[in-house]
Amino acid sequence: MPRNPQPHYVPLVEVVRSGFGEGVHFGTAVGLTRQGEIGYTRGDVRAPMLPRSSAKPFQAAAALRAGARLEPAQTALAAGSHSGEPHHVKTVVGMLADAGLDTDALRCPADWPLDGGERDRLLRAGGAPTRLLMNCSGKHAAMLAACVAGGWSTGDYLEPGHPVQELVRQVIEEACGERVAHTAVDGCGAPQLAVSLAGLARGLRAMAFAPDSSPEARVLDAMREFPANVAGEGRIDTLLMRRLPGAAAKMGAEGVLAVTAPTGEAAAVKLSDGDPWFRARTMAVLDALEAAGADVDAVRDLAESEIRGGDEPVGRLRSV
Repeated sequence: MPRNPQPHYVPLVEVVRSGFGEGVHFGTAVGLTRQGEIGYTRGDVRAPMLPRSSAKPFQAAAALRAGARLEPAQTALAAGSHSGEPHHVKTVVGMLADAGLDTDALRCPADWPLDGGERDRLLRAGGAPTRLLMNCSGKHAAMLAACVAGGWSTGDYLEPGHPVQELVRQVIEEACGERVAHTAVDGCGAPQLAVSLAGLARGLRAMAFAPDSSPEARVLDAMREFPANVAGEGRIDTLLMRRLPGAAAKMGAEGVLAVTAPTGEAAAVKLSDGDPWFRARTMAVLDALEAAGADVDAVRDLAESEIRGGDEPVGRLRSV
């Protein structure tokens, strides 16, 4: 299989232990000013990349365009990567029921909850992974609701040529202002569409400035109203939106995070190592937002990450 050229990654965040530089998170970052101009770049922000779950707001907007009847709490979950908390699962069940479907219609894989406490509770109770618990089940339920509203087949809704996926492509290309560069398969089985990092930031910002009551505006309004449905307790997406009213944030796998500020700036980052401990991308995206002109003082502490030695803090992450 031919290997596509990777974006040019640069050092973004350094790991410092006991005064010694131990490691570096490489990646790319872009910040858009409130006028929508590129005001900050690190690395190649125009190379194609996979937004992963940061694309869910676009996918949710496509479901609404198709006529899916989703309440705001359901819309936020459609745009989110939920933790599998009980209220998340209940909301997904309700979304399916409202469309006249049950959980058998879901085509996402079975999984454990992302929330550690819920996972432990299920293990103690002898539970098992289910499709409902998978963090993308809200997105899948919304796609199915869109299929019912549009009169489309539901058994093949994950096929790239299915009308609901064609509509997702249309929404992404319109919002991001560029053509999709590649179609992959996401971890949940849905098509994953490659755009540039600059396009991702531009797309989320376009949703923030969309006309009132449009599908795009309804998605971001729902995310802001129900931030716990976009992720879950203690998770960065939820915390950023709670602590910075008017912001919209969505994380994606493999080190992606996109954020719009209440004042109109937007930023997106991609960490080349995937940022598996979720410790570097918040610092990188807040750096990009601040450089583009946004005030991030209210959430700057969310980027702090201690490096520990035994039971004591011995270092920290530091912007490069």
